[in-house]
Amino acid sequence: MSRKLFTEWAMEIAEDSKIRSTCLSRQVGAVIIRDKQIIATGYNGAPTGAIHCTDIGYCIRKKRGIPSGQGLELCRAGHAEANAIDQCARRGTSCEGSTLYVTTQPCVFCCIHIIQSGIKKVIFKGEYPTGLGLQLLKESGVEYMKYEDALAKEEAEQNAKHEAEMKRVRDFLKDPEPY
Repeated sequence: MSRKLFTEWAMEIAEDSKIRSTCLSRQVGAVIIRDKQIIATGYNGAPTGAIHCTDIGYCIRKKRGIPSGQGLELCRAGHAEANAIDQCARRGTSCEGSTLYVTTQPCVFCCIHIIQSGIKKVIFKGEYPTGLGLQLLKESGVEYMKYEDALAKEEAEQNAKHEAEMKRVRDFLKDPEPY
């Protein structure tokens, strides 16, 4: 029986979270995990109590023809990453040392929140039209990698771990302990 890789499982939760998005431009989901436990999820949408773009029926940025990654000050939606971090803040849960899995590369503003919250690793899918966010993560010592690279790395680590474990099992079977 093949066990699903942790990175794959975590990103599936981020993918499931984005279904709650109320953004008409792009659905994004995020999950923050520390010590292999979920501490928060987030998706992009209007702040609590505010009117959602899905309710008003349009995105002002799309209506004005503003390209992706620009004119963010006109957007009603908080980003998935920031919303997950905000959920931690609201509940008094530290993000220190955690990993963020997100369905889109974080923007510069989310990268600042990631750094300031103490998140130490970011796994993301896709590309975002600005590179400054990744530069800030790098400068601040926050590890980041694309999902596909993270999967490949974890798979290699799991294969090595499995080989070592199987050697241990073979050694045990050669000379089992009497009970």
